[in-house]
Amino acid sequence: MASLEITASRPDPALLDLPWEEPLEEWPESMLATLPRGISRHVVRFVRVSGRVLALKEINRELAQREYDMLRILRKIGIPAVEPFAVVSGRATPGGEPLDAALITRHLQFSLPYRAVFSQVSSEETARRLLDALAVLLVRLHLEGFFWGDVSLSNTLFRRDAGAFAAYLVDVETGTLHESLTDGQRAYDLDIARTNIIGELMDLQAGELIDEESDPVEVGDQLVARYEELWSALTERESFSADERWRVSARIERLNELGFDVGELELTTDLDGTTVSIQPKVVDAGHHARRLMRLTGIDAQENQARRLLNDLDQYGAITDQQAEDEEFVAHEWQQEHYEPIVRAIPRTMRSKLQPPEFFHEVLEHKWFLSEKQGRDVPMKEAVQDYVENILPHRPDEKSLVTTETSALPIFEG
Repeated sequence: MASLEITASRPDPALLDLPWEEPLEEWPESMLATLPRGISRHVVRFVRVSGRVLALKEINRELAQREYDMLRILRKIGIPAVEPFAVVSGRATPGGEPLDAALITRHLQFSLPYRAVFSQVSSEETARRLLDALAVLLVRLHLEGFFWGDVSLSNTLFRRDAGAFAAYLVDVETGTLHESLTDGQRAYDLDIARTNIIGELMDLQAGELIDEESDPVEVGDQLVARYEELWSALTERESFSADERWRVSARIERLNELGFDVGELELTTDLDGTTVSIQPKVVDAGHHARRLMRLTGIDAQENQARRLLNDLDQYGAITDQQAEDEEFVAHEWQQEHYEPIVRAIPRTMRSKLQPPEFFHEVLEHKWFLSEKQGRDVPMKEAVQDYVENILPHRPDEKSLVTTETSALPIFEG
């Protein structure tokens, strides 16, 4: 144990208490947190250390250090990815036999591997929503000049995002960061994604976790189409006549609707000034999430933020405050509407959903009840009905504990 080395920005001495002299696959079950795991070429285990859940991956020391450094860089530039925690190297058995290093990342709360998602909702629509989230993540990575090299559902974690999903990067073992990517590099990454995902969906069909009538090839092709559509919207040059300058604002508004801010826009004219050309040069994801954070301090996924902001706008209209400063209206909405609903979650159920997702689902439930009963169901009544009849049947997703993903309860949502 004298040669053990721990590399971390904030080393936790409690790491020294773990049995590093044993291979991960031989660690006793009593010390493991049995969270649902995705498919990995390496041994992966979850442990609880100092009140936090950590994911440990046994891997070559050089690769572990490289992946640790890469994850730190990606998080600094705002890419959704797991948080690197430490690298443990210099491991050896009591007999002196060397063992691989361990890359340690923090468990991403309220996240699920794709197999756990399909154990709850086994439909082609679920596949489409996951792949839509993956397409957005891949576009964001490529905009930053990151070549993934192993795009797949298995290397991604998913969080619920107001009826959709948000994708987080897990495995960057093969990734490289460049100043920018060539079209060939992007196409190669996209081809890898399509091939891997078709195979993963076929595997799900074989395990009866997805409809046998679904066409994995068609779904894989839709990932490519969604990626290309989004990439074009974010980067394509657009030309128009000089008297159509309103199209500059329209382009920016369109990107905002997609969830992106324009950090830099190139605008040029031809020699006689009759034609204007625009091309986004720098785009940043998270438009709605940043606006919600600025107005309320609520940290939410992009679609959750979009839904909450829509509700905020409706609140302003209902209370006849359209002319008021939006910061004041947002403060009142948060105190009078959002927080009372979120506080209605019983303490024993707060590990089931993130507060913004709970708020979204309550709004959906209110609409459902109103449609069913043919009347406008009051919010208080909708919250009570959701807490009593829906929430108890939801799995705890903060740190979902199960040894088999097939043990997860079914929830259509």
